[in-house]
Amino acid sequence: MIKKHITKALCISLLIFHSCKDGNQNATEVQVEQNSHATLSYAKGFQIDNYGDFKILKVSSAWPGSTKTFKYLLHKKGSPAPDSIQADAVITTPISSIVVTSTTHIPALELLGVEKSLVGFPNLDYISSEKTRALIDAGAIQELGQNEAINTEKAIDLNPDVVVSFGVEGENKTLSSLQRAHIPVIYNGDWTENSPLGQAEWIKFFAALYDKEAVADSIFNTIETQYNNLKEKALKATNQPTVLSGAMFKDVWYLPKGDSWAAQLVADANANYLYKNTSGTGSAALSIESVLNTAQKADFWIAPNAFESYDALANTNDAYTRFDAFKNKRIYSFASAKGATGGMLYYELAPSRPDWVLEDLVAIFHPELSETQQPHFFYPLD
Repeated sequence: MIKKHITKALCISLLIFHSCKDGNQNATEVQVEQNSHATLSYAKGFQIDNYGDFKILKVSSAWPGSTKTFKYLLHKKGSPAPDSIQADAVITTPISSIVVTSTTHIPALELLGVEKSLVGFPNLDYISSEKTRALIDAGAIQELGQNEAINTEKAIDLNPDVVVSFGVEGENKTLSSLQRAHIPVIYNGDWTENSPLGQAEWIKFFAALYDKEAVADSIFNTIETQYNNLKEKALKATNQPTVLSGAMFKDVWYLPKGDSWAAQLVADANANYLYKNTSGTGSAALSIESVLNTAQKADFWIAPNAFESYDALANTNDAYTRFDAFKNKRIYSFASAKGATGGMLYYELAPSRPDWVLEDLVAIFHPELSETQQPHFFYPLD
């Protein structure tokens, strides 16, 4: 199961009138004309409209099944915020300090070159990136507790320009406390995206906070091009191997459903994920008997939870040894790619770099098409 500190999604709309106050002048109503609309090719959860001195950012799926749309007003420093626009948070851009709550947010900050603006994070040990860990070691990033239970006193003392959180259904008392202290809180819903490139495109969400849209466009275009080139390359393979994923937890086998981004990555690597026809984006919960019946002869087995060796699998449950992928030593895991404090690099970086994940999978499933290289995430079990 992929662990996440995550979530929030965005959409957009706006009234065509707003009012501004300048010194002692009375508010005057003026027409607002949209200058540009953010180009989003894959992400479904957010949208950004640019109105010159301000932008409107909406999150339409802060968590799976959410029916509330969150609207955020981003206005340029030195320009007044339109006071007739009702928003869940008002943020002055470009921001200079930020608190994020998911490791999946870290790569976007680093890719944009703004990692030094990160001032706090809940459970620093989860962070794997060497660049951000160096900032942690230097005391530049403060420990803020655990996920939903952020230490509000520390966060308020940091007084960040914005806190980026992941959504959970129901009231989050910690976030409410931050909002009462006049610290803007916004939701990020990268993990609600179904497509690999959709998740990666959330770099544009962060770019809007720093007025770095052009930088984000360039970065994402590179990732998109590399991903699609690998996808085309995989189609040249003459075979399509069968693939199993996941492993058991308390006698229940969990694996990605057919509409998930993980399943899409296997398909784009030109392999046959044996559970591609299962409906949904979450995890399917199956019995070991059911999995053996369907996937005992699978050519490959990828992402067997946190297992790093064949001995560990065999010692946990003898049923694992009955799979052909076990017998033929064709199991690959991301569990061994860890940061200095034990955080798994895959959980942190894979959503932002699906091209690297796809590169690993093409090399595994179709080695004849791949040049010899060091894997990014997936290594063969010991």
